[in-house]
Amino acid sequence: MKTTITLEHLTKSVIAVPPFACEGSAEHCAESNLSLIRHIEAGGVSTLLYGGNANVQNWPVSRFGEWLDTLAGLVAEDTWLIPSVGPDGGKLSDQAKLLAKRNFPTAMLLPFTGPKTDAGFARSVRDFVQTSGTQAILYMKSDGYLAHDVIESLVADGSLFSIKYAIPRENTAIDPVLDDLIAAIGKERIVSGFGEPPALPHLEHQKLSGFTAGCVCIAPSLSQAFLHSLQAGDFTKARTQLKAFDALEALRDSGDPIRVLHTAVTLSGIADMGAPLPFLTEADDALRPEIEVAVRELLAAEMQARSVAA
Repeated sequence: MKTTITLEHLTKSVIAVPPFACEGSAEHCAESNLSLIRHIEAGGVSTLLYGGNANVQNWPVSRFGEWLDTLAGLVAEDTWLIPSVGPDGGKLSDQAKLLAKRNFPTAMLLPFTGPKTDAGFARSVRDFVQTSGTQAILYMKSDGYLAHDVIESLVADGSLFSIKYAIPRENTAIDPVLDDLIAAIGKERIVSGFGEPPALPHLEHQKLSGFTAGCVCIAPSLSQAFLHSLQAGDFTKARTQLKAFDALEALRDSGDPIRVLHTAVTLSGIADMGAPLPFLTEADDALRPEIEVAVRELLAAEMQARSVAA
């Protein structure tokens, strides 16, 4: 596991956001998680973020350290592994103490929807960083989540490493809030935060550093090639490459992104993801035939691309 990172690492790889394989009673399945990790790494992706798609907000704190150690032992030496923490202050405090015993360079703050003030939230972020020795990544999914001057101050004192930006817009290319955020902290600290489709306008128009995605778990080399086209400014090629993801992304939009991805990985044959963690179920039965067709087609395109590259 990579233990030292710089902002340049945000540009080197798509940030894969995988589901988490588990059995009953939240028992992790190391074999299935390893199969998925190796598939992602074999496609050239070297950054893994365990967050929403892994249902991390429902991981019990009593198992958090064990899961961190398991995942750290599964990834390659040059893979940047990013755990998520929170979303509430109690979990954040307990997880900071667990991370202090380990060597993770960053952790993502899951979005908090309860009562908070900017000053109180910023204080808790600084307390987390001081206790854990781990820089924070802010996950922004809604307008007004945290004032830009507060974000700027967290970056300035070293508490905040980067931002995963995932505020939906009718036209992603036009986003004054994102423009103001870029003006405050620079585009090099911000990644597009909700898949390949929004990454295209975000990297074309706002020139963000990279993007996070779920479908990259099925087709890492295709997603990585898409990132390279965006970074090279070849947006015509990028639009063509994006079409490979359309069917599965449409099903994720219509049937719940987390649940569909969890089921899709299992149906792809890459790894059996087992039962979802608490509060969630697998994708609706009615969608399973469509998911299987879409994921098998995407995986076939991925393996064809690897064959050509070899």
